[in-house]
Amino acid sequence: MTASIVVSFFRKLRMLADWRLLLFLVLFLNVKMAIKVPVIALIYLLQFNFKFGFSLKNSRLPLFYLLAIAIALLNWVISLTYFNINYDIVLITGIGFWALCILAMHQVKLFVEQNDTETIHRTIIIFFIINAVLSLLNIASIIWETGYFNPYTYQGQFQKYFISTGDYIRGLTFDTSTTNAILNAFGCIYFLTKKNTGMLLLCMAIMLLTASNFTNIILLFCFAILFIFKSTRDQKSLIAICIMFLVTFMVKVSPQNYIYAHEVVKNTFHLSVIPKAPIPAKPNLPITLMPDSLLNADQIRQKIAQHYIDSNYAAQHQPVQKPTVVSKAVRSAKVVQPAPTKTEAGRIILPKPDINTRPYQHIADTNDYQRQLLAFIGTHKADLPISSQENYKPNLPGKATSTLQTLHFLLNHPVKLMMGDGIGNFSSKLAFRVSGLGFAGGYPHKYVYLDPDFLSNHLDVYLNYFSKNTSQHSLSNSPDSVYDQLLAEYGLLGLIAFFIWYIWYFLKHYKILTYGLPILLIVMAVMFIAYWFEQLSILVFFELLLLLDIKENSPKTQIINAY
Repeated sequence: MTASIVVSFFRKLRMLADWRLLLFLVLFLNVKMAIKVPVIALIYLLQFNFKFGFSLKNSRLPLFYLLAIAIALLNWVISLTYFNINYDIVLITGIGFWALCILAMHQVKLFVEQNDTETIHRTIIIFFIINAVLSLLNIASIIWETGYFNPYTYQGQFQKYFISTGDYIRGLTFDTSTTNAILNAFGCIYFLTKKNTGMLLLCMAIMLLTASNFTNIILLFCFAILFIFKSTRDQKSLIAICIMFLVTFMVKVSPQNYIYAHEVVKNTFHLSVIPKAPIPAKPNLPITLMPDSLLNADQIRQKIAQHYIDSNYAAQHQPVQKPTVVSKAVRSAKVVQPAPTKTEAGRIILPKPDINTRPYQHIADTNDYQRQLLAFIGTHKADLPISSQENYKPNLPGKATSTLQTLHFLLNHPVKLMMGDGIGNFSSKLAFRVSGLGFAGGYPHKYVYLDPDFLSNHLDVYLNYFSKNTSQHSLSNSPDSVYDQLLAEYGLLGLIAFFIWYIWYFLKHYKILTYGLPILLIVMAVMFIAYWFEQLSILVFFELLLLLDIKENSPKTQIINAY
């Protein structure tokens, strides 16, 4: 009897989800390439199939991946760089990335073809639950470390967390928090369409914890479109609840992110006046506790005046005694915590640490990585027109500057306009990795490759911002962009191939797509902020959701479900 119960339990557990698919998603989406490669090999052992089905008409997989490899090889032949072993390694590595994209999507396609839609749906739910648990563990560990319930307003430890708290919420991919935010944005759209309220609110909560302003804006835009054009009354209510979640988070939990977002918009578009937001502009934090970097000129003057009033009050109410108690933890951080004091009137005052002292402000010291970048700038000043300037004042964010660099380069090199500058030569994660500067992991020193076009353009932009303090380290200043990568390294042919043989591969089913359309819109937007094809993360999950949506709503599936 007991044996039969156990067997029945495991049979039901096996049918609950596709555990191979879940294993693939959990491990392959991990940021480490040392994990991705063995996982794809394992999946092919478990599901051995190499029938990719490429064809000019109704190709089973997007032809874009093959065209990208073909353009890279043709560029290599034309550039006559066969005998440069360092570049040959770069070429092989770059083609390897595209090959992994093909292998991963082929497996995703097999999983969708071989499973019923409900099994895949349950697998996706389990995936997001695991990601949520790990994300909550991320925030719990920060709360435990700081001893502060809301680390988004915690300014101790030299503001290690504070406005950057969201950067540490990485979830199961262990990648950047932006990756976690985008995956949960997919989840919000998916579960909204599926009318799964619990999972929708869970994904929304995890996405907010990452404090990704860019992802918040894109998701709000998608919510607005769905609210107006394609949603039921219940879905409109859920969208309204999600927006309330966002407003509450920005006002009560992380008010400085709201201020930061406004400052980025003002600096990006050079706006002298920022329209008032529909939420309270004043953060839930006393102005005397706000760092000057988050205050405007009027607020700084108000802060100084408040400090003056407080000091006058303290002078007029001298305490009877003022002993000082210093704990070991506080002493190690060089912070002296005054003990409770009593005034002449007998009132006991519980002192608070001065949040404006050095231990509570962001470290301005240059770290080891920045020293490495500065040393590199010092030895390559002649080739770095931007970062070599000590008092460079940009008129545009780094991302806009890098886009203009690409356009200027191609216009001045019309021969490269059609097929670009070559893989790893101008704008890609690969170009950064093989530079030997420690970007995206280490690289063997003897095989370091640094193309002059990359050095004087996108690397120059990166060095200018990321060799400075962390306030300059933002998406708006990073040159990362899929569109930029395709145009710069694969030319107009690469960009056209992307839209016709990748985006259109999914978009041609627009008549039957449900959650697929807003998710496709999110992907097209986030292509501006990173080299996602080389990340091998969000696009794999995107392809799963789009292929699932196409299968769910295809006429063949509808007929089967009818019976």
